[in-house]
Amino acid sequence: MKEPIIFERSVAGRKAYSLSAPGIPHTAIENVIPKEYLRVSPPPLPEVSELDVVRHFTKLSQLNYSVDTVMYPLGSCTMKYNPKVNEKIVQDPNWAHTHPYQPEKLSQGILKLLFDAQEYLCEICGMDDISLQPAAGAHGELLGLLVINAYHSAKGEKRKKVIVPDSSHGTNPSSAHIAGLEVVTIKSNDRGEVDLSQLDAALDDNTAALMLTNPNTLGLFETNIFKIAEMVHKKGALLYCDGANLNAILGKFRPGDMGFDVMHINLHKSFSTPHGGGGPGSGPVLVKKHLSEFLPVPKIERKKNEYSLNYDEKKSVGRVRSFYGNIGVIIRAYAYIRALGREGMSRVGEIAVLNANYLRVRLQGLYNLPYKRMSMHEFVLSGRKHRAADIAKRLLDNGYYAPTVYFPLIVSEAIMIEPTETESKTTMDSFIETMIKINGEDSEYVKHSPYNMPAGRMDEVLAAKNPDLAFCPKE
Repeated sequence: MKEPIIFERSVAGRKAYSLSAPGIPHTAIENVIPKEYLRVSPPPLPEVSELDVVRHFTKLSQLNYSVDTVMYPLGSCTMKYNPKVNEKIVQDPNWAHTHPYQPEKLSQGILKLLFDAQEYLCEICGMDDISLQPAAGAHGELLGLLVINAYHSAKGEKRKKVIVPDSSHGTNPSSAHIAGLEVVTIKSNDRGEVDLSQLDAALDDNTAALMLTNPNTLGLFETNIFKIAEMVHKKGALLYCDGANLNAILGKFRPGDMGFDVMHINLHKSFSTPHGGGGPGSGPVLVKKHLSEFLPVPKIERKKNEYSLNYDEKKSVGRVRSFYGNIGVIIRAYAYIRALGREGMSRVGEIAVLNANYLRVRLQGLYNLPYKRMSMHEFVLSGRKHRAADIAKRLLDNGYYAPTVYFPLIVSEAIMIEPTETESKTTMDSFIETMIKINGEDSEYVKHSPYNMPAGRMDEVLAAKNPDLAFCPKE
């Protein structure tokens, strides 16, 4: 369906409104605004009827891909279905009408919810303390690194090196740079895990931390995690966990039990909040007790069933966000955790891993599988007959959102697929049949897809160098 832009729907003289005459005296605009600031001609806005507007934006909304409409196998992002009951709960006036400047005595309900959410997340992750302030995962990474910096500084040390495996998320090195740290990348071994010999060579007295994603972006579990933790701690460094892939191990394995000192969680991924397009997000940071005093203020505390905000933490790194975090996301996560309970949380990880391995086994004969071992919640294929980008574009023609391609960078023509636990076997079988169909199609035909989208194949280089971000007729 090709929908024109709103200016192309414009017809001279059409209006989308009809206003009655104002019941107040009329004053000429020239008497209010100096002449030099007034337009000499009206702005070139589209002239459309109300029906034109409604139909235009309704059709645009129907072009959107979303978890509510199609399977979203976006590897390393955990785009699961979001229960609608969470939306009903977060819109309750008791939450929606609260104000961050309300006195604590009038905010006991929301403070209790936030405190309980903190307790749940600490238990799920095996950590001792938490800050709900970060507004997204990368924001959480930055806070985690600021905490690590503060910890070393408090010991009188100026460690400046962060080790990042080549299977990490791309935000890890970026966050380290912003935190003023030097990034050292180490390569994976032939099993897709951290190469212990490279880690040993990189570790020294200047190492502040190792940033590790477990399971990593190849969808593989780091089987040497206890050895890795021992090596890092022996050098006086800290072990950071990127929690973006937490969905795979929910209720099964806690990062705190693996030896991680600090981590962030993407609440909008594992704990079921609609996200994409820049938000909303939430990236709480969890720490072991030896890092607790460095977390941002205010901290939510409970004394004799009364909740308060503590701003008196002398070693705190300070605020990283206005107010107390993206509360709406936290409320949704709270509802999700309460609905599932301990047993349900465990089932999330089980089914996410089962679904990913079902897809992997069904597709590994048609596409290259760089690491032939059981995966966790996601897996990475490599394009064989067609390029990864061409497969992704052709999937759009067949009603599926494209998976992540060309990431992680260590796999040539990478196609990263994550079905999550919310997709049924019926949906996955249909996805498999589509992947089989694409594999059998002529390469030249696939190369020029998509054919059924509002726009065909774009010149991506030209679009990056010379983007056309807006359309407006010249005056």
